Amino acid sequence: MEENFPKIDSHQHFWKLSRGDYFWLTPNLKGIYKNFSPEDLSKDLAVTNVKKTIIVQATNTEAETKYLLELAKKTDFVSGVIGWIDMESPNAIQKLLELSEDSLFKGIRPMLQDIPDQDWITNPIFRPIFETMVTKSLTFDALIKDVHLENIRELAVTFPTLKIVIDHCAKPNIANNKIKLWKSEMVKLSKCLNVLVKLSGLVTETKEELISDRSLSFYSGFILEKFGPNRVIWGSDWPVVNLKCSYSDWVSISMKLLSHLSPEEQHKIWYSNAVKTYNI
Repeated sequence: MEENFPKIDSHQHFWKLSRGDYFWLTPNLKGIYKNFSPEDLSKDLAVTNVKKTIIVQATNTEAETKYLLELAKKTDFVSGVIGWIDMESPNAIQKLLELSEDSLFKGIRPMLQDIPDQDWITNPIFRPIFETMVTKSLTFDALIKDVHLENIRELAVTFPTLKIVIDHCAKPNIANNKIKLWKSEMVKLSKCLNVLVKLSGLVTETKEELISDRSLSFYSGFILEKFGPNRVIWGSDWPVVNLKCSYSDWVSISMKLLSHLSPEEQHKIWYSNAVKTYNI
């Protein structure tokens, strides 16, 4: 398959520091502690033939979701937004219904990796939220690590028609090669057919200075073997990816990681799986 075939980036961010609600974004994160707008991404998209993107929330405020939806309306290449709502609020269902009236709103992502209680998502008060998401065909993006995988599997079993997407392959601990729990739980999770995995974020989990397809091939291969090409979608995690490599470099690495697949399988991962998952 030619490298210039059309692609969808299912995971990118925009932020504006002056908004003041990015709790995790600090000056020590050199290279990404600055504003990132559609204009900053457009050149990379043109070079790599990425036609559409999904913006994903980068902080836990509903104000940011509103900001992203406004950006999306003004940006031709943006096809959707994964936002955030206060799931513990008594108005959570109402907020979800209001947001779902916007065709660019595709789902939510609580920042589970940053919540001290790793069992937080199992709270039964969230059940009506997930039921509403199913009704509205919204997607649940899971920002998690290995310790959260068992609970996500419970969620997937409880709501078998809820679309769940595991961001960044659940962030395997590549840098320290501590992946036993990640492997065993991902195998179990792969049995849940309503769960997909984003091939994204792997470069930031390695300590290697020189990122290559060789250093990541085990992880992508494992995901593809367990979930199959029908349940993997590609994302850049831009601009966070810039901490380790450029946008174009990650596209090139990903092309190599997927090169053993058939053209039809590659098209699913680069494009059509995202279309189905996010109702593009």
